[in-house]
Amino acid sequence: MASIFLFNDFFIMIKRRVFCGLALPLVAGTSTPLHAQEQFLEGKHYLEVSPRQPTKDAKQVEVLEFFAYSCSHCNAFEPALEAWLKKLPRDVLFRRIPVAFREDLVIHQQLYFALEALGMVEQLHGKVFHAIHGERQRLAAAPEIAAFAAKNGADGKRIVETMNSFGVAGKVRQATALAAGYKIEGTPSLGVDGRWLTSGSLAGSNPRSLAVADHLIALAKKAGK
Repeated sequence: MASIFLFNDFFIMIKRRVFCGLALPLVAGTSTPLHAQEQFLEGKHYLEVSPRQPTKDAKQVEVLEFFAYSCSHCNAFEPALEAWLKKLPRDVLFRRIPVAFREDLVIHQQLYFALEALGMVEQLHGKVFHAIHGERQRLAAAPEIAAFAAKNGADGKRIVETMNSFGVAGKVRQATALAAGYKIEGTPSLGVDGRWLTSGSLAGSNPRSLAVADHLIALAKKAGK
Protein backbone atom coordinates (compact mmCIF):
# COMPACT_ATOMS: atom_id res chain seq x y z
CA MET A 1 0.00 0.00 0.00
CA ALA A 2 1.07 3.57 -0.62
CA SER A 3 -0.38 7.01 -0.16
CA ILE A 4 -0.90 10.24 -2.04
CA PHE A 5 0.27 12.87 0.44
CA LEU A 6 -1.03 16.39 0.55
CA PHE A 7 1.23 18.59 2.59
CA ASN A 8 2.19 22.22 3.21
CA ASP A 9 -1.34 22.76 4.53
CA PHE A 10 -3.07 21.88 1.27
CA PHE A 11 -2.50 18.11 1.06
CA ILE A 12 -4.76 15.33 2.28
CA MET A 13 -3.85 11.69 2.67
CA ILE A 14 -5.49 9.00 0.54
CA LYS A 15 -4.61 5.33 0.73
CA ARG A 16 -3.79 3.96 -2.70
CA ARG A 17 -2.32 0.88 -4.29
CA VAL A 18 0.71 1.53 -6.47
CA PHE A 19 0.74 0.12 -10.00
CA CYS A 20 4.27 1.48 -10.51
CA GLY A 21 7.02 -0.96 -9.58
CA LEU A 22 4.67 -3.05 -7.38
CA ALA A 23 2.06 -3.02 -10.12
CA LEU A 24 0.09 -5.86 -11.56
CA PRO A 25 2.17 -7.38 -14.34
CA LEU A 26 0.42 -5.73 -17.26
CA VAL A 27 2.16 -6.03 -20.61
CA ALA A 28 1.84 -2.58 -22.15
CA GLY A 29 3.10 -3.64 -25.54
CA THR A 30 0.32 -6.16 -26.17
CA SER A 31 -3.44 -6.02 -26.16
CA THR A 32 -6.36 -8.33 -26.64
CA PRO A 33 -7.86 -8.08 -30.14
CA LEU A 34 -11.11 -6.14 -30.04
CA HIS A 35 -14.20 -7.27 -31.88
CA ALA A 36 -16.71 -4.81 -33.25
CA GLN A 37 -19.44 -6.55 -31.27
CA GLU A 38 -17.58 -6.37 -27.97
CA GLN A 39 -19.46 -4.64 -25.19
CA PHE A 40 -17.58 -2.88 -22.42
CA LEU A 41 -19.36 -3.25 -19.10
CA GLU A 42 -19.57 -0.88 -16.17
CA GLY A 43 -18.09 -2.49 -13.09
CA LYS A 44 -15.89 -4.76 -15.20
CA HIS A 45 -14.08 -2.64 -17.78
CA TYR A 46 -14.71 0.75 -16.21
CA LEU A 47 -16.13 2.31 -13.06
CA GLU A 48 -18.60 5.13 -12.54
CA VAL A 49 -17.09 8.05 -10.65
CA SER A 50 -19.23 9.35 -7.82
CA PRO A 51 -19.62 12.19 -7.26
CA ARG A 52 -19.04 13.40 -10.81
CA GLN A 53 -15.83 15.38 -11.08
CA PRO A 54 -15.47 18.86 -12.60
CA THR A 55 -14.13 19.21 -16.13
CA LYS A 56 -12.25 22.12 -17.67
CA ASP A 57 -14.71 22.82 -20.50
CA ALA A 58 -18.35 21.77 -20.25
CA LYS A 59 -18.65 21.91 -24.05
CA GLN A 60 -16.04 19.22 -24.59
CA VAL A 61 -15.68 15.61 -23.55
CA GLU A 62 -12.63 15.49 -21.32
CA VAL A 63 -10.15 12.63 -21.05
CA LEU A 64 -7.55 12.68 -18.30
CA GLU A 65 -4.47 10.51 -18.13
CA PHE A 66 -3.39 10.07 -14.53
CA PHE A 67 0.31 9.24 -14.72
CA ALA A 68 3.55 9.33 -12.78
CA TYR A 69 7.00 9.81 -14.27
CA SER A 70 8.33 7.18 -11.85
CA CYS A 71 5.86 4.56 -13.14
CA SER A 72 7.35 2.04 -15.57
CA HIS A 73 3.86 1.18 -16.87
CA CYS A 74 3.25 4.84 -17.74
CA ASN A 75 6.54 4.89 -19.61
CA ALA A 76 5.60 1.77 -21.58
CA PHE A 77 2.12 3.17 -22.25
CA GLU A 78 3.39 6.36 -23.92
CA PRO A 79 3.73 5.06 -27.52
CA ALA A 80 0.19 3.63 -27.55
CA LEU A 81 -1.18 6.78 -25.95
CA GLU A 82 0.60 9.07 -28.40
CA ALA A 83 -0.74 7.10 -31.37
CA TRP A 84 -4.25 7.28 -29.91
CA LEU A 85 -3.99 11.03 -29.36
CA LYS A 86 -3.28 11.60 -33.04
CA LYS A 87 -6.71 10.19 -33.86
CA LEU A 88 -8.61 11.99 -31.10
CA PRO A 89 -11.54 14.11 -32.37
CA ARG A 90 -11.24 17.87 -31.94
CA ASP A 91 -14.23 17.99 -29.62
CA VAL A 92 -12.40 15.82 -27.08
CA LEU A 93 -10.12 17.61 -24.62
CA PHE A 94 -7.16 15.56 -23.40
CA ARG A 95 -5.16 16.50 -20.31
CA ARG A 96 -2.33 14.81 -18.45
CA ILE A 97 -2.63 14.78 -14.68
CA PRO A 98 0.55 13.86 -12.80
CA VAL A 99 0.02 12.15 -9.44
CA ALA A 100 2.38 11.47 -6.55
CA PHE A 101 1.96 8.42 -4.36
CA ARG A 102 4.79 9.55 -2.10
CA GLU A 103 5.96 12.91 -0.82
CA ASP A 104 9.31 12.63 -2.58
CA LEU A 105 7.59 12.26 -5.95
CA VAL A 106 5.71 15.56 -5.79
CA ILE A 107 8.73 17.10 -7.51
CA HIS A 108 7.70 15.19 -10.63
CA GLN A 109 4.25 16.78 -10.49
CA GLN A 110 5.96 20.14 -10.29
CA LEU A 111 8.23 19.22 -13.20
CA TYR A 112 5.34 18.30 -15.49
CA PHE A 113 3.37 21.45 -14.70
CA ALA A 114 6.48 23.58 -15.21
CA LEU A 115 6.95 22.01 -18.65
CA GLU A 116 3.28 22.66 -19.38
CA ALA A 117 3.50 26.30 -18.27
CA LEU A 118 6.59 26.85 -20.42
CA GLY A 119 5.16 25.11 -23.48
CA MET A 120 7.79 22.36 -23.31
CA VAL A 121 5.66 19.24 -22.92
CA GLU A 122 6.13 18.16 -26.52
CA GLN A 123 9.87 18.82 -26.29
CA LEU A 124 10.66 17.19 -22.94
CA HIS A 125 7.80 15.03 -21.63
CA GLY A 126 8.98 11.87 -23.36
CA LYS A 127 12.60 12.66 -22.53
CA VAL A 128 11.76 12.78 -18.81
CA PHE A 129 10.44 9.23 -19.07
CA HIS A 130 13.54 8.16 -20.98
CA ALA A 131 15.88 9.77 -18.47
CA ILE A 132 14.21 7.99 -15.55
CA HIS A 133 13.55 4.59 -17.11
CA GLY A 134 16.15 4.42 -19.86
CA GLU A 135 19.08 6.20 -18.23
CA ARG A 136 18.20 5.43 -14.59
CA GLN A 137 18.23 9.06 -13.52
CA ARG A 138 16.05 9.80 -10.51
CA LEU A 139 15.40 13.48 -11.29
CA ALA A 140 14.55 13.77 -7.60
CA ALA A 141 16.17 17.13 -6.89
CA ALA A 142 16.39 20.54 -8.55
CA PRO A 143 20.08 20.23 -9.60
CA GLU A 144 19.37 16.91 -11.35
CA ILE A 145 16.42 18.41 -13.19
CA ALA A 146 18.39 21.50 -14.19
CA ALA A 147 21.20 19.30 -15.55
CA PHE A 148 18.68 17.13 -17.42
CA ALA A 149 17.09 20.22 -18.98
CA ALA A 150 20.44 21.67 -20.04
CA LYS A 151 21.45 18.34 -21.60
CA ASN A 152 18.26 18.48 -23.68
CA GLY A 153 18.63 22.05 -24.87
CA ALA A 154 16.36 23.75 -22.31
CA ASP A 155 16.91 26.41 -19.66
CA GLY A 156 17.25 24.38 -16.48
CA LYS A 157 17.23 27.40 -14.19
CA ARG A 158 13.98 28.66 -15.70
CA ILE A 159 12.33 25.25 -15.37
CA VAL A 160 13.32 24.94 -11.71
CA GLU A 161 12.12 28.47 -10.97
CA THR A 162 8.78 27.69 -12.63
CA MET A 163 8.51 24.45 -10.64
CA ASN A 164 8.66 26.52 -7.46
CA SER A 165 6.14 29.11 -8.65
CA PHE A 166 2.76 29.89 -7.14
CA GLY A 167 1.03 28.86 -10.37
CA VAL A 168 2.57 25.40 -10.35
CA ALA A 169 1.72 24.96 -6.67
CA GLY A 170 -1.92 25.61 -7.58
CA LYS A 171 -1.77 23.07 -10.41
CA VAL A 172 -0.37 20.45 -8.02
CA ARG A 173 -3.25 21.10 -5.61
CA GLN A 174 -5.79 20.73 -8.41
CA ALA A 175 -4.16 17.55 -9.73
CA THR A 176 -4.13 15.96 -6.28
CA ALA A 177 -7.77 16.90 -5.75
CA LEU A 178 -8.71 15.32 -9.10
CA ALA A 179 -6.79 12.15 -8.25
CA ALA A 180 -8.69 12.00 -4.98
CA GLY A 181 -12.03 12.67 -6.67
CA TYR A 182 -11.45 9.93 -9.25
CA LYS A 183 -10.19 7.63 -6.47
CA ILE A 184 -7.00 6.88 -8.36
CA GLU A 185 -5.34 3.72 -7.10
CA GLY A 186 -2.65 3.30 -9.74
CA THR A 187 -1.17 4.67 -12.91
CA PRO A 188 -1.75 4.92 -15.78
CA SER A 189 -5.49 5.43 -15.39
CA LEU A 190 -7.91 7.25 -17.69
CA GLY A 191 -10.73 9.46 -16.46
CA VAL A 192 -13.48 10.33 -18.93
CA ASP A 193 -15.74 13.36 -18.68
CA GLY A 194 -15.70 13.43 -14.89
CA ARG A 195 -17.97 10.35 -14.95
CA TRP A 196 -15.94 7.22 -15.55
CA LEU A 197 -12.57 5.66 -14.82
CA THR A 198 -10.73 2.88 -16.63
CA SER A 199 -7.24 1.43 -16.40
CA GLY A 200 -5.15 -1.49 -17.54
CA SER A 201 -6.25 -3.58 -14.58
CA LEU A 202 -9.91 -3.04 -15.50
CA ALA A 203 -9.61 -3.20 -19.28
CA GLY A 204 -7.19 -6.12 -19.42
CA SER A 205 -4.13 -4.15 -20.55
CA ASN A 206 -3.08 -0.53 -20.65
CA PRO A 207 -3.41 -0.21 -24.45
CA ARG A 208 -6.85 -1.83 -24.26
CA SER A 209 -7.95 0.86 -21.81
CA LEU A 210 -7.81 3.26 -24.77
CA ALA A 211 -10.56 1.25 -26.51
CA VAL A 212 -12.61 1.51 -23.32
CA ALA A 213 -11.97 5.26 -23.30
CA ASP A 214 -13.27 5.46 -26.88
CA HIS A 215 -16.42 3.68 -25.72
CA LEU A 216 -16.85 6.11 -22.83
CA ILE A 217 -16.29 9.13 -25.09
CA ALA A 218 -19.11 7.82 -27.30
CA LEU A 219 -21.34 7.39 -24.24
CA ALA A 220 -20.67 10.97 -23.16
CA LYS A 221 -21.48 12.30 -26.63
CA LYS A 222 -24.63 10.22 -26.82
CA ALA A 223 -25.74 11.67 -23.50
CA GLY A 224 -25.26 15.13 -24.99
CA LYS A 225 -22.74 16.10 -22.36
